[in-house]
Amino acid sequence: MNPESSPSSVDLDPRTPKREWDLLQALSSLNSNQGDRERIGPLLADKIDWEAVLRLADHHGTSLLLYQQLSNFPSGVPSSVLLLLRERFETNVHKSLFLTRELIRILDCVEGLGVEVLPYKGVVLSETYYGDMALRQSGDMDVFVRRRDVARIKEAVRNLGYTLRLAIPDDAEEDYLSSGYEWTFDSPAGKNLLELQWALQPRFYAVDFDMEGLFERAMTASVAGRVMKTPSADDLLLVLSLHAAKHVWGRLIWLCDIAQLLTQGKLNWKWIDAQARELGIERILHVTLRLTNLFLAIPIPAPAEDAVGADRSAKALAEEVAAGVMRGVSYEEAQVSYFHLMMRLRERRADQLRFLLRLTLTPGPGEWETMRLPRAAFPLYRVVRLARLASRFARG
Repeated sequence: MNPESSPSSVDLDPRTPKREWDLLQALSSLNSNQGDRERIGPLLADKIDWEAVLRLADHHGTSLLLYQQLSNFPSGVPSSVLLLLRERFETNVHKSLFLTRELIRILDCVEGLGVEVLPYKGVVLSETYYGDMALRQSGDMDVFVRRRDVARIKEAVRNLGYTLRLAIPDDAEEDYLSSGYEWTFDSPAGKNLLELQWALQPRFYAVDFDMEGLFERAMTASVAGRVMKTPSADDLLLVLSLHAAKHVWGRLIWLCDIAQLLTQGKLNWKWIDAQARELGIERILHVTLRLTNLFLAIPIPAPAEDAVGADRSAKALAEEVAAGVMRGVSYEEAQVSYFHLMMRLRERRADQLRFLLRLTLTPGPGEWETMRLPRAAFPLYRVVRLARLASRFARG
């Protein structure tokens, strides 16, 4: 096997339960080969701190995958552990059914307005790439929308009982549509249940993704018998890679999603490479592929092997990130170290500069909440932004 396609080794922090981490990795892939299954048996034969395993699985969002895999080894797992995992699985089944029903209700409503939307992640991702909506934890509904349709959709979902979480002043709403990327809604059934997204990330991340192209390239999926549009596998790989990078790949489930795309999706690597190069996110894509290989033993796809292997910066970053993930390091988006890492993930100086300038000069909800200025004085919010960032960085 090509060395770039086989799992690498990263030293663990002494505080990390290595045996339990190894077991979590072995159990967190639906694509386990015979070698993985043979590795699970000996791991289960050792003394396992099941509380640590369950804690890790909960943090990394892979409890449902553990339940499916451990069900094949009933004699090696305490019945109390299997019972707890089964309860989590059944709870997720009910949550997934509820979210599916709500998603269909929302789609029926907005499509009745003649508006096109693209649900992704959640139950759509589970059903399309895992083959079962119950195998991936579903917490909310993520829906891509066109910016021009945001106001109509926002009003429509309000009429369905959803309440906007973020209060933006009316005179700042257009600015928020330019600099932000989502509206988040609660419902009587829970908080943060719906996210309407007209961009992939806030503008300061400096990844100007072609959202209209995302809609044009969309494919058809079926969820609970309801036909709907969702991003193509090629687009979704880039979308999920950017999402994981934004959160410093801190949960295994995000890499599990990538693994399912790599093994289940029919990917056009020529287009993916060209798009990543155009957006300036080749390094992010390469780090994602390396981490998926490292943690889940998914081979780096042959069309990408040479580029990934030659990217020394991506290799170093992947090893750094992997060590942090295994230690449970969490990055706060308000920390200087986080913004520094985000810049290091970009291969082009121009993108790094755009990131820095947009970060420092783009006001947002924090600035609008700090003080209310008349519309004519909105340029002064840049000064407020700089002052808040200076204060934040001085503390961190």
